[in-house]
Amino acid sequence: MTHIIELEIPDIKVLSGRKFGDERGYFSETYSRPQLTRAGIDIEFVQDNQSLSAAKGTIRGLHMQAPPFAQAKLVRVNRGRILDVAVDIRRGSPTYGHWVSAVITEEDWNQIYIPIGFLHGFVTLEENTEVHYKVSSPYHKESEGGVLWNDPDLAIPWNAGDQPTLSAKDEQLARFIDFQSPFTYPH
Repeated sequence: MTHIIELEIPDIKVLSGRKFGDERGYFSETYSRPQLTRAGIDIEFVQDNQSLSAAKGTIRGLHMQAPPFAQAKLVRVNRGRILDVAVDIRRGSPTYGHWVSAVITEEDWNQIYIPIGFLHGFVTLEENTEVHYKVSSPYHKESEGGVLWNDPDLAIPWNAGDQPTLSAKDEQLARFIDFQSPFTYPH
């Protein structure tokens, strides 16, 4: 990681990497635990996930897993572009209910780190977008939860067009006002 930017909620970080290219193509180190630890991100990732979204305007989120299966995430784009969104759901946090976003792209070769205690989601900004992310805990169906992507209290400008593509599960998530967060602000 060559450059790290803290967003308006400083626990969310955008990391930029480097590509070394020649006539064969390129090489890039996309994950280095020692470098992340030096940057204050001391998480052990235990699973890698990858998604392909065929349609531009596909929304995945807003998701979380409750403790003890809570997940920190390190998200990057292999192909295409996304608007990645994180919502603070740590009760007692000065930024509880606030959200931040960043555009993560194949061209910029950047990543976003979302710690435990945040809802996470993204919208694809191009067709056939491939997203790869590391998580700090495996998927656990009974611990999953989330909030509606278009909750009026959050008012996230997804820019997903008139007819975003969503899963049936994501269309049925709770409103933010009804959501009971299992996370507490640690500071």
